[in-house]
Amino acid sequence: MDDSKSIDLAAMLCSRLCHDMLSPVGALNNGLELLAMEDDPEMRKNVIALLEQSATTSTNKLKFFRLAFGAAGGFGDRVDVQEPRALIDALVADKDKIEIHWAIEAANLAKPAVKVLLNFAQIAIDALVRGGTLDIGAEVRDGNCEIVVRATGTKVAFDDNIGKAIDGSLPHSELSSRTAAAHMIHLLAEGSGGGLQYARTDETLVLGAVLPEAEGLIG
Repeated sequence: MDDSKSIDLAAMLCSRLCHDMLSPVGALNNGLELLAMEDDPEMRKNVIALLEQSATTSTNKLKFFRLAFGAAGGFGDRVDVQEPRALIDALVADKDKIEIHWAIEAANLAKPAVKVLLNFAQIAIDALVRGGTLDIGAEVRDGNCEIVVRATGTKVAFDDNIGKAIDGSLPHSELSSRTAAAHMIHLLAEGSGGGLQYARTDETLVLGAVLPEAEGLIG
């Protein structure tokens, strides 16, 4: 990818991050304004509870994006699987209609694999507009990390352009903030000699990846 395309991708990822952060940060601002005007002790207590919730949501999203999109310099080449698991659990903490099933036996995963896992999970969560089940699995064998994320629900909403970004068939001119993350993990997989794929029906979305466990991959 040339420098101009790299800049475009970075800008679109920033736009996605800002879009997702706008709601909880805006809620913090609104809550502070209410707190400044409210004198009733019970109402102030309720506002403070909402502020705490918005602050927690903001923190969780920033932690997620730091590892899913960023360099995440605080981590080594391999990441304890409890880190992405905690981040994904936090993403669905307020979505009581989504149930997660985990199937990851490895103690840690390479950072590029974690990025793919996190972005797959976010795509799948966004697809479960009416709730459902999220199955997340990863296995390291024969020198590869194999990742599968499956979303199952009464309705799965999935933008075909995200699918094209995942498998690399979306033209760069058609990239947007909505498809940038999928394009990023496609480039990550392609650069490592691996690949991504997806399959969907009206009630199921399956996202899969095979990534070589080579040392020194950029994450």
